[in-house]
Formats: sequence, C-alpha cells, structure tokens
Amino acid sequence: MCGIAGLINLKGEPVSPATLKAMTDAIAHRGPDGEGQWVEGNVGLGHRRLAVIDLSQAAAQPMVSADQRFVLTYNGEIYNYRELRAELEAAGVRFRSQSDSEVLLNALIQWGNKAIGRFNGMFAFALWDRQERCLLLARDRYGIKPVYYAQVGNTLAFGSEQKAILAQPGFPRRLDKPALLEYFTFQNIFTDRTLLQDVKIFPAGHYGILNFSDSAPRLKLTEYWDFEFREPTGQIDREAYREELDRLFQQAVMRQLVTDVELGSYLSGGMDSGSITAIAARANPYMKTFTCGFDLSSASGLELGFDERSKAEYMSYCFKTEHYEMVLKAGDMERVLPKLAWHIEEPRVGQSYPNYYAAKLASKFVKVVLSGAGGDELFGGYPWRYYRAVVNDDFEHYIDNYYQFWQRLLPNSQIRQVFAPVWGEVKDVWTRDIFRDVFKHHSDRLYTPEDYINHSLYFEAKTFLHGLLVVDDKLSMAHGLESRVPFLDNDLVDFAMRCPVSLKLNNMAQVIRINENEPGGKSAIYFERTRDGKQLLRDAMAHYIPTEVAQREKQGFSAPDASWFKGESIDFVRRLLLDPAAHIYEFLDFRALSLLIEEHLEGVQNRRLLIWSLLNVEAWLGQHFPR
Repeated sequence: MCGIAGLINLKGEPVSPATLKAMTDAIAHRGPDGEGQWVEGNVGLGHRRLAVIDLSQAAAQPMVSADQRFVLTYNGEIYNYRELRAELEAAGVRFRSQSDSEVLLNALIQWGNKAIGRFNGMFAFALWDRQERCLLLARDRYGIKPVYYAQVGNTLAFGSEQKAILAQPGFPRRLDKPALLEYFTFQNIFTDRTLLQDVKIFPAGHYGILNFSDSAPRLKLTEYWDFEFREPTGQIDREAYREELDRLFQQAVMRQLVTDVELGSYLSGGMDSGSITAIAARANPYMKTFTCGFDLSSASGLELGFDERSKAEYMSYCFKTEHYEMVLKAGDMERVLPKLAWHIEEPRVGQSYPNYYAAKLASKFVKVVLSGAGGDELFGGYPWRYYRAVVNDDFEHYIDNYYQFWQRLLPNSQIRQVFAPVWGEVKDVWTRDIFRDVFKHHSDRLYTPEDYINHSLYFEAKTFLHGLLVVDDKLSMAHGLESRVPFLDNDLVDFAMRCPVSLKLNNMAQVIRINENEPGGKSAIYFERTRDGKQLLRDAMAHYIPTEVAQREKQGFSAPDASWFKGESIDFVRRLLLDPAAHIYEFLDFRALSLLIEEHLEGVQNRRLLIWSLLNVEAWLGQHFPR
C-alpha cells in the first residue's frame, strides 16, 4: 500500500526531477516508510512506500525489471500473488524479492494487459516500457485504489491523490462548476470529473495506454471489467447457495490476512465487520479491533441508536479481540474539518469525518485494517432504495423513479435557484442524463422486478460503493493505514452477482404491492417491510456471529449530526454557512441556501446531508482558492 505519481512530457522534453519529488512529497502521508523517483528524459515515475509485504529494500519502488526494460510504480495489494508467482516461476521467471510488487511486474511482462484481469486485489499502477516508449496505467476492478490524471499543455501527470498533480509549479486551479452541480444533486460525482476542472479520476475497471509511436500521443482508455448482476437460470437451491457463500467468504477473509506487519479490524455492532472479525480472529488470536462511538447526550429521534459501542464490545467479547474505542462529540467534527477537506480532496458520499477518526485510532496500533465495505452493495443491504423503483412501465420510467430518489441534496426544482450566480455556466448540465449514462453499457429491456433490482444493485456498486471506497482510501492513507475490503474478493463478487434476488430479499412480492400505494398512511408500513436485505448473507454468517447480530436491521456508520447541527454545533454552522461572504456564495445563492439551512436549524426539515456537504465544500474552497 503506497502512493504513486508520474510526469510525462508529450513533446519529448525532459521532466524536472525536482517537480517529481515535490509530487511524491505531497503524498508522503501515504508512504511514510520510504520514497523513490525514477527519471529518464521526458518520463518520471515516483513512489511513496508503506511497507506491508516484504519490508526489505528489495521491494522498494519504482521497481525496474531484471532486463532493465520496464519500470513500475504501484499502489495496492495482490492477494493471489503467491499463486501467480508459482506459475511465473514454473515458466522460468526468477525473483529477487518476496513482494507482490515484483509478481505484478513480471506478470505484466509475461502476459501483457491480460494479466490485469488475473489480479485479485486492489491496485493502481503505472508501467513504463523503455523500449517501446509506452505507458500502461491501470486501476482495479472496483475502484478500491484511486488514481487521478491531468493533461495540461504538453504534460500528462498522474497520482494517487490530486495533491500530487497540484504540486506541479503553475498548475491551474479552476473550479469545475458542472461537477459542483453534479455533487449537489447526488452528494457524489458519477462522471470522471472532479471539483478541479483539469483533473479527472481514472475510472475503475479500466487501463489506459499512452504510446509515443502515435503521431499525437494521448492516454487511450479501455474497460477490462464491469459489474454484471444477473438472475441465474435453472433451479435455485438455497442451501447450496448458502454453503458456497460460506466457503467463498472464508476464503476471501483468509486471502486478505497475508501481511508482514500487524493487522486488525474495524468492528461495529453489525454483521459485516463482525463476520470478518470472527473469521480473522480464528487465524489471528487476540487480534486488535476498533470502534468509534458517539456522545448521544444531545441526540434525539432515530439518532439515539447511532452509538454501537456496546454492541461492538459484545462482539469483541465473543471473538476475544483486543478492543479499542473512542467517543466522538460535536466539537470533533468542527476541529477536524479543515484537515479532513485537505485529505479527502473532493467531497463524496456520506458524512466522512467519523471514518477519519476511526482510521486515526486504528493507525496507532496496526498498519493494516479490515473493513466491511461492499457487503451491502453486493448482497442487497438497502432494500428500501431498490423497492422504490421496482414497479415500472419501462426502462425510462425506472430511470425517472430511481433518479428522483437519488437526488440526495438538492432536487431539480431547487437547482436553478441555488446555482443562480453561475447558472449560465451550468444550465446545460442534465443530471438525469448523467444518472442514465451509468447504464450506458446495460440493457434497457427489463421485464421483471428482479431485472430492475439487479440494475439498482449495479448502479449502487458503480456509484455509491465507488464513492465509499474513494473516501475510505483517502482517510485511511491520511494516517499511513492500509484498509482492506474482503467483500471485494473477485470470487466472492462473481458469486454475489449471479446470486438470485429472491435469496437477497425475502419480502419482494409483498412489498411490491405496498409500494403501489406508498404515499399517505402506508408509508410507515413500507419502511417497516423494506428492511429484509442480505438474507442469504445473514443465513451464512449466522455460523460465525450471534443470531441476534445476524438478524439485526441495517444501521449505517453515522454521527448524530442532525441533532448536533441544530444544537451544540449551531453556532459553528451559522458562522460558516450563514455568512454572505463565505466562499460558497461566489457560486451558490446565499438567500436560497440560507432558507434551507434555517429550516434545519429550526427543526422544520432534516437537512443534515446538505449542511455537511456545504461545510465540506466551504472548507475545500478555502484551501484551493484562498482570498
């Protein structure tokens, strides 16, 4: 687990070693164990190292092949590297280290681009072929490891974080206003845009090639993998599916325990992290676990149940872990905001500062931590979302229904008013089209409720999960901590995508009938009966965790911000967001937003996600465009 950076002059002029070092220095937090730069003419590759597998200098990067032809800078972990190494050794390849980096390098040399599809893990890497003068840039299937790139003038730059690219002298900082509108619609960015106009995020499941044999060299992207949720053909044997899930889940967790440093696990009161911990603790007695809880003394309503410390402590008791926890208060959000905005670089889904503190806690004791991310998106953990768009006339009707639900911050009816100061620059951005384009490679001929739910699972894996993974990477690496996600093991994902909807959601037929009359008095019934997700996973995990945990309703990792924003943090919110001179009001309308904010502060509407997003963007703007 590391940080990568690269600089290429497309006109063949020499790159600056000092600039490349500044780029790697900008992401030093990702790799506190070492650094390296490799420069030759118009190409430079940089690396910051977090040593996890093979701690010796033999595994240092950038790594040059034995014949000196190829140079690699790589961030991630390949969990099946031992199997690949054995295959390569059988073919005559000799190794100088015990690292997965050298396995990845030689696999690419031996098998070319086809090797990428064989990697089971998380990665972002760049490989330079000195003989063919060709760059290969790639990102893992699911987007666990991010990489950004920018071409400004004659320079192509890339890095694990945007701040590596921004370290170039004179790099332009221009707000991408269409991306800002996209974010304030979805609380996420579905396209490859970022909030910086010239910086793009490299898409998951893609590789890119830049070849100097072309008359006008440019990075050409190719998709090598994508999610495909589909119903199986033939008879469904629930017990057979449960047994296979059990086997694959154990295999996934055990694969990701490979490390030469100490490993721990996040542990909430829920099923996903609990099941991972249960299996990992069998192989690693007295492993360390970590939980963040919340001070609920001023919370109200549903937020009174947001603190899961007691549930996590019970799980720790069951699995005999060495358990650590911390308690967050309203002031913790206020004090961490500037640092958080700097590390996260672009706001994404959810309220991410609790994740920052959880990673900070874990990093004090371990270098690698297991996370439960991905279980919900693969096995149907958000049924109340899917059911909203399961009865449709056709594909376009489905898009309308699901798009309406996913306007998380500002609905279409408020966008023009809120973006009034820059409306002329964003009026041609059609967020429904952005939403629909997520399915651009998918069939628009859907016939059954299962078809629509599988499309919803695809959408959430491509967008919501991707946003969570980007946040998790930035906030763990902010503390030099490697975060691993066993649910995103290739074999387990392949199984989840072909698992029938009827084994994920139990009450589908009943809920569909309720959904037809959802408005009015039946709304409460709808929400009560749409919490039936992850049924097959619950059955399989009941072997490892207490039954009451396996059957517990889904609860997200969220602070009681709705209460804090109108209580203990109300002065903080007013000071930052109800000031007409705030940065955000160069682009957004003060009057329109102040009315929405006041509705929350007065208890009229719950706008916690909008307020958090405004706070985050305000901090981000202050850092990138200081006055």
